[in-house]
Amino acid sequence: MNRRSLYFTAPHETAIRRTTVDFGPEELLVETNISGVSAGTELLIYRGEAPAELPADETLETLDGDLSFPLRYGYAAVGDVVAVGEAVDDEWLGRSVFAFAPHETHVSVAPENAIPVPDGIAPSTMAVFPSVETATSLVLDGRPRIGEDVVVFGAGVVGLCTIGILSSFPLGRLIAVEPIAERRDRAEAMGADVAVAPEELNTVLDIGGAGGSAPDGSPRSGADLVYELSGRPQTLDTAVAAAGYDGRVIVGSWYGEKPATLDLGTSFHRDRISVESSQVSTLAPETRGRWTKSRRSSVALERLAAVDVASLITHRIPFAEASEAYRLLDDRGDGVLQVLLTYD
Repeated sequence: MNRRSLYFTAPHETAIRRTTVDFGPEELLVETNISGVSAGTELLIYRGEAPAELPADETLETLDGDLSFPLRYGYAAVGDVVAVGEAVDDEWLGRSVFAFAPHETHVSVAPENAIPVPDGIAPSTMAVFPSVETATSLVLDGRPRIGEDVVVFGAGVVGLCTIGILSSFPLGRLIAVEPIAERRDRAEAMGADVAVAPEELNTVLDIGGAGGSAPDGSPRSGADLVYELSGRPQTLDTAVAAAGYDGRVIVGSWYGEKPATLDLGTSFHRDRISVESSQVSTLAPETRGRWTKSRRSSVALERLAAVDVASLITHRIPFAEASEAYRLLDDRGDGVLQVLLTYD
């Protein structure tokens, strides 16, 4: 059947094109009601800053090809099942489901890859599920311990969801670092003990002296665990500098083709700081004996219900005007955080 699909056609350009959806006997046909726009990967693609030769996402059945223009992309669609293949149970008909699918009016998906929207969860809230699942993965990878000081750089949607989950832990302090004042307020509302501008962080952490020690020769202060979620490569140096002795830095930002230079010549070696990547498409090797994607998804759904993600939804824009959604996110203006596309 025919549908309309959003395409990224060139840097800072999008278009809605007519396409067809293939609907097989073992699939669901979903009519999209809402889809969430990512300010991370999608914005890199929109700006032309994503590596064109990289596969779109080999773990998602709804995406194919690479990140070169033109391409369909997106992974946060919520809609109603309007038809089922002959090999699929009719009980799926009429159900509201989530799918990791691009922005388009209809999608086909295998039942095992569709997540029924839980009772009590609004479709708009469910569209934020990928950010909460990413935040869940970040917390699993960071392994926060009781009494630790944790710093989160970046109070965008993923950063705020991460703060919301971390706030349920018995930490020493949960500190958000964000240059935009309104986002600092939101970070505190999500559970951060304090939210500061980047230039204020050293005072809050009481970092003193160079070379990994304070002026009196004792180990310098700093955070036990640091998350770099700002999306800005230049923040990585600041994140490493914020870590204390034996501190861990979890890098959840994806910079695309933007180069990240890292100064490892000062306290990095003496303080034995570790820098680790975190990415939601896979599970960390050390957790795979006990964790599966299904288990992580279940935990993320629990967190989705517990964390006030609805407060992060700032804009709803008709699908036909999708270009405005990306302009808003690119400008970072008008208090924009989570943008949803709505389908009539």
